[in-house]
Amino acid sequence: MNAKEQAAIERQFWQLRRDEDNIAWLAIDCPDQSTNTLSAGVLRELSEILDELVRAQPRGLVIGSNKASGFIVGADIREFKDFKDPSETTKMIGSVHAMFSRIEKFSFPTVARIHGFCLGGGLELALACRYRVALDDRKTRLGLPEILLGLHPGFGGTVRSVGQVGVLSAMDLMLTGRSVDARRAKKMGLIDRAVPERHLDRAVRMLITKQPPTAKLNAIKKFANAGISRPLVAWELRRQVAKRAPEQHYPAPYGLIKLWTEHGGDRNTMFRAEAESISQLFVSPTSRNLQRMFFLQERLKSMGRVAGAPVRHVHVVGAGTMGGDIAAWCAMRGMRVTLQDRELKYIAPAIKRALKTYKSRIKDRYHRLAVEDRLNIDLDGSGIAHADVIIEAIVENLDAKRGLFQEIEKRAKPDALIATNTSSIPLDDIAAGMDNGSRLVGVHFFNPVAKMQLIEIIGSPNTDVLQLERAARFAVQIDRQPLPVNSSPGFLINRILSPYLQEAMTMVDDGISASAIDDVACEFGMPVGPIELADTVGLDICLSVGEVLSEKLGRGKVPEILRTLVGQGRLGRKNRHGFYLYKGKRVIRPKRSEPELPLRDIRDRMILRLLNTSVACLREGVVADADLVDVGMVFGTGFAPFRGGPIHYARERGVADIRTRLEGLAKQYGDRFAPDPGWNDLLS
Repeated sequence: MNAKEQAAIERQFWQLRRDEDNIAWLAIDCPDQSTNTLSAGVLRELSEILDELVRAQPRGLVIGSNKASGFIVGADIREFKDFKDPSETTKMIGSVHAMFSRIEKFSFPTVARIHGFCLGGGLELALACRYRVALDDRKTRLGLPEILLGLHPGFGGTVRSVGQVGVLSAMDLMLTGRSVDARRAKKMGLIDRAVPERHLDRAVRMLITKQPPTAKLNAIKKFANAGISRPLVAWELRRQVAKRAPEQHYPAPYGLIKLWTEHGGDRNTMFRAEAESISQLFVSPTSRNLQRMFFLQERLKSMGRVAGAPVRHVHVVGAGTMGGDIAAWCAMRGMRVTLQDRELKYIAPAIKRALKTYKSRIKDRYHRLAVEDRLNIDLDGSGIAHADVIIEAIVENLDAKRGLFQEIEKRAKPDALIATNTSSIPLDDIAAGMDNGSRLVGVHFFNPVAKMQLIEIIGSPNTDVLQLERAARFAVQIDRQPLPVNSSPGFLINRILSPYLQEAMTMVDDGISASAIDDVACEFGMPVGPIELADTVGLDICLSVGEVLSEKLGRGKVPEILRTLVGQGRLGRKNRHGFYLYKGKRVIRPKRSEPELPLRDIRDRMILRLLNTSVACLREGVVADADLVDVGMVFGTGFAPFRGGPIHYARERGVADIRTRLEGLAKQYGDRFAPDPGWNDLLS
């Protein structure tokens, strides 16, 4: 066996071959992984291959992937926990910079052959190539999502993306973490060709053999990156970021803007500054907590990755805001959907809302028409007999739900998944009228359906375990994260959220302005304040959940102002008038008045009631462990993700301190603040 054959056998991550035209084809395929990542081992092996290519001097180099899921999803996040010493991390990143620079400076042409996911470090590697060709397919996604982990690109992406597409387009990708498809990437100048699969290799070969000139930035993009323009552009970027991410909680976007502002005119200096900047971010509490959330998110997804037939037909009963949006989302995820309600006048608004959503989210006209065709009106419920999944989303009334499921059970296929979207009623109470109540599963979506990533998968001791697995698989199929929850009043999210919202409303009853309360919550890190959140959920829903929890748990009472507003027909965002007024997407809040109560008291009255209930749910076994409480609250309510979830935050703040504070609040405001016995378990 010669040395070349031995090297090929020993390679673990990369396969290299040369064709009859002396073009080198280098493909990554990480074993035992569904996606390719740039781990330390992958990078070491790549460095060795680059040495070989320098010696061989092929006509050209094509870097691609043998993995069906796509090109490369980025660096191996599992290794981030090892980056504890910023100086050592800076050296490591500097070595990757040097490696990618070698690719960039090869005398022969290099082409990134992209399909599927090309994200983070994967796109940074592609940007180091002279050309990029991507498969024109809806599954192709290119982006730099590091900001979602409290970081910014670190393998040269902050430099090369700006040089490739200009600062405004590059910053849009890096500051939002969003990804784009092949056509959008081509229009931006991020790639050179977007072609169908049958032309992919031909386009790659053409770029190597013809070596056309690479695209250059136009005068406007060059001016935006010039030294004279950078301070003004940076000011506007910071202003936009501040609307959604305060600097004290999320340092990464501001660090990225500063990096470009100070070093954007000097490529080599910016490479060094990028390595130093990201090395500091790796050890920041924000990034550590966001990385933790990423792994917990992966844990939820894994719960739905069980074998079984895919869902093809979903039937939704109830075309209100929640039911209509569930139906619209399922159609957008590739399923045939039948939407049922008593009369057409109840379904028409849901269809109108769905068409508006599709128009804004789906740019390809033929794809949009296909999605619209999958959403069908079904007044008589004929779809029940054919559906793989049947979801009830009617009013939160026990008798109404029982009667409906008695009918559904008779008409449904024997293997159909029968589910309720109840937000608070225990599962066994609803299933009591069914012949086989073990078939009933809770699949609790959150509003707005198109944005909230979590679905509570609810079961009772009587629920068939296989049905729970099917429900989790369905959640993953529609790109949502399944959270397994044991049936109890309010389940997990509403059980914890309700006291938080109620305490905020109680403070409004006490004369504190709603705007001041919301501002305090946002300063803590919530994406919206509790008053605006209640308006978004629907004040009628808040009242219904509050009454159920008050009856079942006997702790806390529904604030009078909530009853008053619902009695006046002020239901929140859905009818444009709740605590606040709504005009389109705009919220009209009354002017904030400075509260007499200290801001610390306002914060703790809300947040500590939330933490106290989180501990109670953990003690009662509503979910299996503290991590599920944390990930559920972050993705189900938007609880400040940089804090790592309520239980994680409580431990970091200090369990003993929180218990003492709750005892003080209980003396001042009543038993609703009495520390739950579960705090003793966290202390031990």
